Amino acid sequence: MLLGLLNNLPQGANDIANGKWEREGNRGEELDGKTIGLIGYGHTGSHFAKKLQGFDVKVLCYDILPDVGDAHALQVPLAVLQQQAEVISLHTPQTPQTIGMINTQFIAAMHHPFWLINTARGSAVDTSALLEGIATNKILGAGLDVLEFESKAFTEVVQQNKTATLDALLKNDKVILSPHIGGWTYESHLRLATVILNKFKAQFHI
Repeated sequence: MLLGLLNNLPQGANDIANGKWEREGNRGEELDGKTIGLIGYGHTGSHFAKKLQGFDVKVLCYDILPDVGDAHALQVPLAVLQQQAEVISLHTPQTPQTIGMINTQFIAAMHHPFWLINTARGSAVDTSALLEGIATNKILGAGLDVLEFESKAFTEVVQQNKTATLDALLKNDKVILSPHIGGWTYESHLRLATVILNKFKAQFHI
Protein backbone atom coordinates (compact mmCIF):
# COMPACT_ATOMS: atom_id res chain seq x y z
CA MET A 1 0.00 0.00 0.00
CA LEU A 2 2.85 2.37 0.86
CA LEU A 3 4.76 1.59 -2.32
CA GLY A 4 1.58 2.00 -4.34
CA LEU A 5 1.09 5.48 -2.87
CA LEU A 6 4.66 6.57 -3.50
CA ASN A 7 4.55 5.37 -7.10
CA ASN A 8 1.02 6.55 -7.99
CA LEU A 9 0.01 3.04 -9.03
CA PRO A 10 -3.77 3.40 -8.51
CA GLN A 11 -3.86 6.68 -10.45
CA GLY A 12 -1.71 5.17 -13.20
CA ALA A 13 -4.03 2.18 -13.50
CA ASN A 14 -7.03 4.50 -13.60
CA ASP A 15 -5.39 6.62 -16.31
CA ILE A 16 -4.81 3.58 -18.52
CA ALA A 17 -8.39 2.42 -17.97
CA ASN A 18 -9.48 5.84 -19.24
CA GLY A 19 -7.26 5.72 -22.32
CA LYS A 20 -4.38 7.85 -20.98
CA TRP A 21 -0.71 6.92 -21.05
CA GLU A 22 0.56 9.41 -18.47
CA ARG A 23 4.14 8.87 -17.33
CA GLU A 24 5.39 12.27 -16.19
CA GLY A 25 2.17 13.07 -14.35
CA ASN A 26 2.58 9.83 -12.39
CA ARG A 27 6.28 10.16 -11.59
CA GLY A 28 6.73 8.72 -8.09
CA GLU A 29 9.11 8.90 -5.16
CA GLU A 30 11.42 6.26 -3.76
CA LEU A 31 11.01 4.91 -0.25
CA ASP A 32 14.78 4.79 0.18
CA GLY A 33 16.16 7.68 2.20
CA LYS A 34 12.92 8.39 4.04
CA THR A 35 12.17 8.26 7.75
CA ILE A 36 9.26 6.01 8.69
CA GLY A 37 7.36 6.63 11.92
CA LEU A 38 5.42 3.72 13.41
CA ILE A 39 2.81 4.52 16.04
CA GLY A 40 2.23 1.40 18.08
CA TYR A 41 5.04 -1.13 18.28
CA GLY A 42 3.41 -4.40 19.16
CA HIS A 43 3.07 -7.47 16.95
CA THR A 44 2.10 -5.77 13.67
CA GLY A 45 4.26 -2.68 14.12
CA SER A 46 7.39 -4.71 14.84
CA HIS A 47 6.73 -7.06 11.92
CA PHE A 48 6.32 -4.11 9.58
CA ALA A 49 9.63 -2.71 10.84
CA LYS A 50 11.29 -6.02 9.91
CA LYS A 51 9.89 -5.83 6.39
CA LEU A 52 11.25 -2.31 6.01
CA GLN A 53 14.80 -3.58 6.56
CA GLY A 54 15.02 -4.33 2.85
CA PHE A 55 14.97 -0.58 2.18
CA ASP A 56 17.44 2.16 2.99
CA VAL A 57 15.16 3.85 5.51
CA LYS A 58 15.29 5.12 9.08
CA VAL A 59 12.56 3.58 11.23
CA LEU A 60 11.28 5.26 14.39
CA CYS A 61 8.58 3.94 16.69
CA TYR A 62 6.38 5.45 19.38
CA ASP A 63 4.51 3.35 21.93
CA ILE A 64 2.88 3.99 25.30
CA LEU A 65 4.97 1.13 26.73
CA PRO A 66 8.63 1.81 27.51
CA ASP A 67 11.60 -0.06 26.05
CA VAL A 68 9.84 -1.75 23.14
CA GLY A 69 12.23 -0.52 20.47
CA ASP A 70 14.64 -3.03 18.97
CA ALA A 71 17.24 -3.44 16.25
CA HIS A 72 14.62 -2.63 13.60
CA ALA A 73 13.16 0.58 15.07
CA LEU A 74 14.39 3.29 17.43
CA GLN A 75 11.82 4.18 20.07
CA VAL A 76 11.36 7.94 20.45
CA PRO A 77 8.88 10.37 22.05
CA LEU A 78 5.92 11.30 19.86
CA ALA A 79 7.24 14.85 19.39
CA VAL A 80 10.51 13.51 17.96
CA LEU A 81 8.62 11.18 15.62
CA GLN A 82 6.52 14.13 14.40
CA GLN A 83 9.68 16.17 13.87
CA GLN A 84 11.45 13.58 11.72
CA ALA A 85 8.98 11.21 10.07
CA GLU A 86 7.98 11.47 6.41
CA VAL A 87 5.67 8.46 6.61
CA ILE A 88 3.32 7.67 9.49
CA SER A 89 2.00 4.12 9.84
CA LEU A 90 -0.56 3.25 12.53
CA HIS A 91 -0.43 -0.04 14.43
CA THR A 92 -2.60 0.71 17.46
CA PRO A 93 -5.66 -0.91 19.08
CA GLN A 94 -8.86 1.08 19.52
CA THR A 95 -8.77 2.75 22.93
CA PRO A 96 -10.02 6.10 24.26
CA GLN A 97 -6.48 7.42 23.69
CA THR A 98 -6.27 6.36 20.05
CA ILE A 99 -9.73 7.41 18.82
CA GLY A 100 -9.24 10.43 16.56
CA MET A 101 -5.52 10.62 17.30
CA ILE A 102 -4.72 11.65 13.72
CA ASN A 103 -6.53 14.98 13.89
CA THR A 104 -5.94 18.59 12.93
CA GLN A 105 -3.54 19.12 15.84
CA PHE A 106 -1.49 16.03 15.05
CA ILE A 107 -1.21 16.94 11.39
CA ALA A 108 -0.19 20.51 12.21
CA ALA A 109 2.55 19.20 14.52
CA MET A 110 4.17 17.19 11.71
CA HIS A 111 7.33 18.94 10.54
CA HIS A 112 7.35 17.38 7.07
CA PRO A 113 4.56 16.79 4.56
CA PHE A 114 3.89 13.07 5.00
CA TRP A 115 2.20 9.93 3.75
CA LEU A 116 -0.25 8.24 6.11
CA ILE A 117 -0.90 4.49 6.33
CA ASN A 118 -3.66 3.14 8.55
CA THR A 119 -4.02 -0.63 8.78
CA ALA A 120 -5.04 -0.52 12.45
CA ARG A 121 -8.49 0.88 13.31
CA GLY A 122 -10.52 3.37 11.30
CA SER A 123 -11.45 5.35 14.40
CA ALA A 124 -7.82 6.46 14.81
CA VAL A 125 -8.11 8.90 11.88
CA ASP A 126 -10.39 11.94 11.78
CA THR A 127 -11.42 11.75 8.12
CA SER A 128 -12.33 15.43 7.88
CA ALA A 129 -8.88 16.38 9.18
CA LEU A 130 -7.29 13.94 6.75
CA LEU A 131 -9.06 15.47 3.77
CA GLU A 132 -8.10 18.96 4.91
CA GLY A 133 -4.49 17.82 5.26
CA ILE A 134 -4.52 16.45 1.72
CA ALA A 135 -6.09 19.64 0.37
CA THR A 136 -3.32 21.75 1.94
CA ASN A 137 -0.58 19.29 0.83
CA LYS A 138 0.41 18.58 4.43
CA ILE A 139 -0.60 14.98 3.76
CA LEU A 140 0.82 13.74 0.45
CA GLY A 141 -1.38 10.68 0.26
CA ALA A 142 -3.11 8.11 2.45
CA GLY A 143 -3.47 4.35 2.36
CA LEU A 144 -6.47 3.26 4.43
CA ASP A 145 -7.25 -0.40 4.99
CA VAL A 146 -9.74 0.66 7.66
CA LEU A 147 -12.27 3.50 7.74
CA GLU A 148 -13.80 5.75 10.34
CA PHE A 149 -17.15 4.76 8.80
CA GLU A 150 -16.57 1.00 9.13
CA SER A 151 -19.04 -1.11 11.08
CA LYS A 152 -17.92 -2.62 14.38
CA ALA A 153 -18.09 -6.05 12.76
CA PHE A 154 -15.80 -4.84 9.93
CA THR A 155 -18.39 -6.00 7.38
CA GLU A 156 -19.57 -2.78 5.75
CA VAL A 157 -19.32 1.00 5.57
CA VAL A 158 -21.96 2.72 7.70
CA GLN A 159 -22.60 6.19 6.27
CA GLN A 160 -24.62 7.59 9.19
CA ASN A 161 -24.59 11.40 9.00
CA LYS A 162 -21.19 11.81 7.32
CA THR A 163 -22.13 11.06 3.73
CA ALA A 164 -20.44 14.16 2.30
CA THR A 165 -17.16 13.41 4.06
CA LEU A 166 -17.27 9.76 3.03
CA ASP A 167 -18.04 10.69 -0.58
CA ALA A 168 -15.11 13.12 -0.62
CA LEU A 169 -12.83 10.39 0.67
CA LEU A 170 -14.00 7.88 -1.94
CA LYS A 171 -13.39 10.36 -4.76
CA ASN A 172 -9.96 11.55 -3.64
CA ASP A 173 -7.25 10.35 -6.03
CA LYS A 174 -4.56 10.68 -3.33
CA VAL A 175 -6.18 7.96 -1.23
CA ILE A 176 -5.90 4.19 -1.60
CA LEU A 177 -8.74 2.29 0.08
CA SER A 178 -9.14 -1.40 0.83
CA PRO A 179 -11.90 -3.23 2.78
CA HIS A 180 -9.99 -4.22 5.94
CA ILE A 181 -7.97 -6.91 4.17
CA GLY A 182 -4.44 -5.99 5.26
CA GLY A 183 -3.93 -9.37 6.91
CA TRP A 184 -6.82 -11.18 5.23
CA THR A 185 -5.05 -14.01 3.42
CA TYR A 186 -5.58 -17.74 3.01
CA GLU A 187 -2.35 -18.32 4.92
CA SER A 188 -3.30 -16.05 7.85
CA HIS A 189 -6.70 -17.77 8.03
CA LEU A 190 -4.98 -21.13 8.42
CA ARG A 191 -2.54 -19.77 11.03
CA LEU A 192 -5.39 -18.26 13.05
CA ALA A 193 -7.36 -21.51 12.96
CA THR A 194 -4.23 -23.39 14.08
CA VAL A 195 -3.68 -21.03 17.02
CA ILE A 196 -7.31 -21.40 18.13
CA LEU A 197 -7.15 -25.19 17.82
CA ASN A 198 -3.94 -25.38 19.84
CA LYS A 199 -5.44 -23.19 22.58
CA PHE A 200 -8.51 -25.42 22.65
CA LYS A 201 -6.32 -28.52 22.97
CA ALA A 202 -4.28 -26.98 25.77
CA GLN A 203 -7.41 -25.88 27.65
CA PHE A 204 -8.96 -29.35 27.59
CA HIS A 205 -5.68 -31.33 27.69
CA ILE A 206 -6.41 -33.04 24.39
